[in-house]
Amino acid sequence: MTPLSLSASTPPAVLAQLSVDAAVQFVLDSVWGTALDGIAGLTGIDMLASPFMQRAYLAAICIAIIGALVGSFLVHREMAMIGDTLAHSAFAGVAVGLFVNATFSVVVAPFVTALLVAAVAALLVQSLVDYAGAYRDTSLAIVLTGSFAVGSILVTATDGGIAVGINAYLFGSLATVSRLNAAILLGLSVVVTAAVAVAYRPLVFVTFDEIGARAAGIHVTRYNQLLAVLTAVVVVGAMQIMGVILVAGMLVIPVAAATPVRGFKRAIGVAVGVGLIATTAGVTLSYQYDIAAGGTIVLVAIALYTVSKLSVRVRHRLARRTQASSAAAASQPVTADGGDDK
Repeated sequence: MTPLSLSASTPPAVLAQLSVDAAVQFVLDSVWGTALDGIAGLTGIDMLASPFMQRAYLAAICIAIIGALVGSFLVHREMAMIGDTLAHSAFAGVAVGLFVNATFSVVVAPFVTALLVAAVAALLVQSLVDYAGAYRDTSLAIVLTGSFAVGSILVTATDGGIAVGINAYLFGSLATVSRLNAAILLGLSVVVTAAVAVAYRPLVFVTFDEIGARAAGIHVTRYNQLLAVLTAVVVVGAMQIMGVILVAGMLVIPVAAATPVRGFKRAIGVAVGVGLIATTAGVTLSYQYDIAAGGTIVLVAIALYTVSKLSVRVRHRLARRTQASSAAAASQPVTADGGDDK
């Protein structure tokens, strides 16, 4: 079929799908795949030439970036546990997708249903805080337990038939990063990064001074809802590798490791760096030793957090010793110089 006949007779929906497929192939194969193939040829690391690991590394980089971007706002709002809540909501979404596939013989991607359910749960959490008068931790507990209850009911409703398929989402697995999921995660990462860039100033204002933001005329509820939905996107994206149980780690630990850094933008940059080291090292160790990717990433992140805290304590001790030495030197009596009389 020639391009002319294709454009003349093919429906617009098919043309759009072909355009998307071409874009995905260009990014994943021509750009990302070629780059890692080149690095593999230069370094002799055959793992980098595997399409399977290329997708895993791409997902790891995306998770590190968007996790630090969104997590920085959550940690400073003392809302770190919303990641865990939305992860359990995403678990319910995965269960919905698998249940529909098993019961009605309809092909529904669990990744998509997880994203939809997590986004609804994020808005529900914020609505309970804004309109139902519930405390934030109360609303988180309600949505968390309710979502997990729905997921557990759907799993048992099929006599355990979908339990095997859902295990990978509970604990994370490199095998779940399919070509389609990698492309979706890359697209979601672009959307999250663009949204944070556009709404950065009001998000910072609302994060550090919500009362002042309301007084300044900023629509606080709208930005709270935006942050909640972005959190849901990050959670569902990270769930592929991290799993439901550990997904909140990438929203919290890299940001906590960067808290000693002064300046919010610089702290975000450091958090992204910590996340990149943790995810890439975790994926590599997971592949090399055939161990859980999510658990490995979290342990590497905790190790980096520990190093960060220890370095701060060492700097403080050195600073105190320097101050004590300076004070001691300043307190010593000054002996008069005898001059030529000696």
